[in-house]
Amino acid sequence: MVAFSARACSAALRLAAAGDSVALLARDRNGPRAIGQVLMCPMLDDRNDTPSAHQMAGRGVWDRTSNDTGWSALLGEARGTDDVSPYAAPARADDLSGLPPAFIDVGSAETFRDEDIAYASRIWQAGGIAELHVWPGGFHGFDGMVPQAALSQDARAARLRWLRRLLGE
Repeated sequence: MVAFSARACSAALRLAAAGDSVALLARDRNGPRAIGQVLMCPMLDDRNDTPSAHQMAGRGVWDRTSNDTGWSALLGEARGTDDVSPYAAPARADDLSGLPPAFIDVGSAETFRDEDIAYASRIWQAGGIAELHVWPGGFHGFDGMVPQAALSQDARAARLRWLRRLLGE
């Protein structure tokens, strides 16, 4: 038998979700409520039809074609139709209220830029909390591919500061 202090139990129940679908699913099915969600360059909309998706066609490590391929692998023939679940493509959710605070970051030079900005805006419109960072010149996965770059270091530092605020440290 293992005994936990009240403080240890409280800390163990402070969950941060690293995914938008997880937060939607937990909210809708009365699952454990995360205290926050960290969304790093999230892939949110299977329709792949934003200005940034068109702008980045044929450019970068994750372009419009890569995005179509990824969504088709996940959704098959349902991709782009009204049959797509918001748990697969969170941009499809009608209601973004009641979600935990979100940290959303995205590069300005990537396919997901506009859908991520729109998602943050919709969280705000629903009365939620979102911290949005659009990193100038950042491409998809920039902070992992060039971790020594000042921009990458700034992005990681911003995420860490947000998590510390969220955890009350």
